[in-house]
Formats: sequence, structure tokens, C-alpha cells
Amino acid sequence: MKRSRLSYDEWKCIVSKDLHGKRVESEWLTGYVGLIEVHEVSVPQIWKFNGEDIVVCDNGVKWLSILPQNDYYCITAMMNEQEEILLWYIDMIASQGVDIDGVPYFDDLYLDLVVYPDGTIVVDDMDELEEALAKKDITQEQFELALATSKRLQEGLLSNIDLFIEYTKKCIRILR
Repeated sequence: MKRSRLSYDEWKCIVSKDLHGKRVESEWLTGYVGLIEVHEVSVPQIWKFNGEDIVVCDNGVKWLSILPQNDYYCITAMMNEQEEILLWYIDMIASQGVDIDGVPYFDDLYLDLVVYPDGTIVVDDMDELEEALAKKDITQEQFELALATSKRLQEGLLSNIDLFIEYTKKCIRILR
């Protein structure tokens, strides 16, 4: 299982960035909200989803991270310079914590959801989840947790794209 820090240090293409975030306790979210503002990249990262090229990492791109406490997912809203949402990438996770340097992290359960501003949801990396189970990198319980979390998100938080957009905007405002 891969550990991901919300500083996204594994993105080697990022040459310069600012990172800030804070712990949130409100009636609609308890957890961590962080923002990475990418200033310079060595090579832009372009993902192809639904037959469309989406620049997810380039100069000026911003990533909003939302990590609800005591839950099993982490939302990353990838935005352009004007903070228009390009897509959300949601990792199903096994656990979370905070490193000694204060940066939150999560242990990735392979399965992801890609959500577009029009409400389209794509389940991504199911093959990686199944392979991890077959190789015993994860337990049967972790496999089922990833599937159940994905289903709960699709039937709940992601079922109304307008409300999900507003939820994301509230998280952005918290950091302002």
C-alpha cells in the first residue's frame, strides 16, 4: 500500500509550489483542508479522461485537498488559475494520519473515483485494487472497504453535482 502525503512530494514534475492548509471543525466537515498552488513544473501533466485531455499539473494549477477525519477517502479538486474545477480525483483510503512535520497523509487503497464538473463519475483503477488483493498487499476487509466507500460516495456526496461543487467551494473559502 502506498502512503501519500498531502504535500504531493511524489509529483516530481513540480519544481515550485506553495502549500497551506488547516484543520477544520464545522457542522459539515471535520478534518483537513489544504491547497497547493503550483508555480512551476518541469513538464505539464496531461491526463486523458473520457476522450478529453485535461491539464492536471502545470504552472498556475491549484489542488484543493479535503481529508475528512475518521473516513476512508481523500478528495483532490484540480483547478485552473481562476479556481474553476477541472475534475475531482477521489482516493479510497485505508487510514490517515499526520507526519512528524505536520503534513497529513493517507494510505491509498488503489481504487479511485474521477468526477467531472458535469457530474460524470468514472471508477478508476479497479484492476489495481483487484491485483492488490490477489497479491495480498491488502486484506479482504480493505478490499471491501474500498468498494463500500466508493459506493457510499456515489450514492451520497457525489449524487448531486451542484451540491458537491458548493461543498468544494466552501472548502476553498475556509482557506481564504
